[in-house]
Amino acid sequence: MQTPVQASGLPGVKHVIAVASGKGGVGKSTTTANLALALKAEGARVGVLDADIYGPSQGMMLGIPSGTRPQPVGDKGMAPVDVHGLQVMSISLLIDDETPMVWRGPMASGALQQLVTQTEWDDLDYLLIDMPPGTGDIQLTLSQKVAVDGAVIVTTPQDIALLDAKRGIEMFRKVDIPVLGIVENMSTHICSQCGHEEHIFGAGGGKQIAQDYETSLLGSLPLTLKIREQADSGSPTVVKEPDSSEAQAYRTIAQKLVSKLAEQTSASSKKPQIHIVQD
Repeated sequence: MQTPVQASGLPGVKHVIAVASGKGGVGKSTTTANLALALKAEGARVGVLDADIYGPSQGMMLGIPSGTRPQPVGDKGMAPVDVHGLQVMSISLLIDDETPMVWRGPMASGALQQLVTQTEWDDLDYLLIDMPPGTGDIQLTLSQKVAVDGAVIVTTPQDIALLDAKRGIEMFRKVDIPVLGIVENMSTHICSQCGHEEHIFGAGGGKQIAQDYETSLLGSLPLTLKIREQADSGSPTVVKEPDSSEAQAYRTIAQKLVSKLAEQTSASSKKPQIHIVQD
């Protein structure tokens, strides 16, 4: 896979992509895990940073055994955990599974900053950051501390989710992070008994919001039992059933994402530069 060249500001990382949603429950973390695995399947070196400090889920979704801890590197650094060929870091690797993060916003932001700055990533093409839902401290901390190349917004088709997705797009625009595209999750449901397909959450919402905000619909994913079961079991669809139609959908989204990132990088490089010279 050809990767555009641009520095992220993080040692060992070429590109940083935030995967976000305006609200919880739309499948953002499942999408992040499968999208990371799809990028890897396309030949890239990929990492996942679980930035959901209050509700980390990547450890479980990627099948990292409970009690796994990152290995220390030097005085303050730590090595990400390798799983399914991905480099993964999460607050869940530093605490017990049952420990709640009863922290105020600044404490959570500080924890994220430590995860970002102290993880020793190894020559990544892409670092996907699984963001917490909403538009709060974590998102602001990320935009201030990391040169994020772009964001992917995950939504479902129903009106309330689309409303929150719009807020997410506006938030990234306010902090000058381009939105690379929309992923519409749970787009259709196909009955496992009769094969009937229906849009139980509505139809066309992801496409419409992409048009309204002049971004791209990267792809739509079905509401299926096996995607949920495979994520819960620690073997996401792209590795569990790589030849399935669902896995191919994730790979198509990954390909479009790389293309949009290349376009964004090219457009940024063509912006006029102002050079101040002192006589």
